Amino acid sequence: MHRQQKPRHSLLPVLSLLTFVSLYLILKTLDLSRTPSISSSLSSSSSSSSCNYSVGSWLYDPGFDALRYDDSCKEIFKGWNCVSSGKSNGRDLVKWRWRPHGCNLPPFDAAAFLEAYRDTNIGFVGDSLNRNMFVSLFCTLKHYSSEVKKWRPAGADRGFTFLKYNLTIAYHRTNLLARYGRWSPNANGGQLESMGYKDGYRVDVDTPEGTWAAAPPFHHVLIFNTGHWWWAPSKFDPVKSPMLFFLDGKPVIPPLFPEDGLDLVLKHMIEFVNREARPDAIKFFRTQSPRHFEGGDWDQGGSCPRTKPLTSDQVEEFFAVENSGTNVETRLVNNHLIKALKGSGFHILDVTGLSEFRADAHPSTAGGKKHDDCMHWCLPGITDTWNDMFVAVLNNYRRTR
Repeated sequence: MHRQQKPRHSLLPVLSLLTFVSLYLILKTLDLSRTPSISSSLSSSSSSSSCNYSVGSWLYDPGFDALRYDDSCKEIFKGWNCVSSGKSNGRDLVKWRWRPHGCNLPPFDAAAFLEAYRDTNIGFVGDSLNRNMFVSLFCTLKHYSSEVKKWRPAGADRGFTFLKYNLTIAYHRTNLLARYGRWSPNANGGQLESMGYKDGYRVDVDTPEGTWAAAPPFHHVLIFNTGHWWWAPSKFDPVKSPMLFFLDGKPVIPPLFPEDGLDLVLKHMIEFVNREARPDAIKFFRTQSPRHFEGGDWDQGGSCPRTKPLTSDQVEEFFAVENSGTNVETRLVNNHLIKALKGSGFHILDVTGLSEFRADAHPSTAGGKKHDDCMHWCLPGITDTWNDMFVAVLNNYRRTR
């Protein structure tokens, strides 16, 4: 007579559960990692042959305090100076370091940059977010070399030459890249008038704004951006003051939606730059800088109170196009850039993904405005990382060209 064996409980389900929990916790610690960058779909990208700097993770280093410049840099716009304005996490922002996956992003070396780019002109062309980046670069360089001449080269809004190196950097302000201004109906009538238009903004899609028209032949390196003003109903009200696009001096009929007008502007401005730039010019186009308004847009009481970066899931809640959220224009603009820049000869500086996490890095209530500033960035801050990437890509390209 055989004794019945007592059933033994397998440890496999328990081990499986422990493995699953462990993997979950590991993934949560990597929750500040970047999803695939838009540059991966572009022929001219922000990656070198060995590294795509736009894909990575934010790491917090509480012991890091080696500021490349401080809040005393006078070129910092008052509303962006989050240390002087007392933003609660203003001094903490520089402790977050961007680490690309599989490689290192070299730290900015001001001395090496000034030496390497002697007799060079570098132009930032775009809206106030490009000024944000320009100021970061200026303050970084001036912290090392203080002998500068302030002037306005080639119609720039502002510019500086570092005299010991004859290195000039300049910012050319332009909201749409194309020339635009107020449009009023002609008393003698016209095509737009016959369609009932009484007011609006004329946008000449084939004519660059005068603030930067002379920049391409002057600068050796150019960094462009546009985007924020194209989705700005408070400025270009689609009913009361719509964008009215003109080509060859004549209105485009039927009138275009802003996103279609953006495609036309990008096409013609890229052609203009390629025609007018120096033969050896290095041309960049920076991707869209994300906003982080919560609870409404800037004029609807929106705010950005966070003091830590977003997680990957939160990023998708903010920016996924299908969610049609307040900040959806970030990825919509990039979709248009991808299409326009393929085969253009421009290098893509993809700063969008790494910036989408940083809801904590805007001036917010410390910006000195009647509303929260959840669009621009604190300085020192995230645009320092943009410049790290810009310089790394620029150096890589010069070594291989």
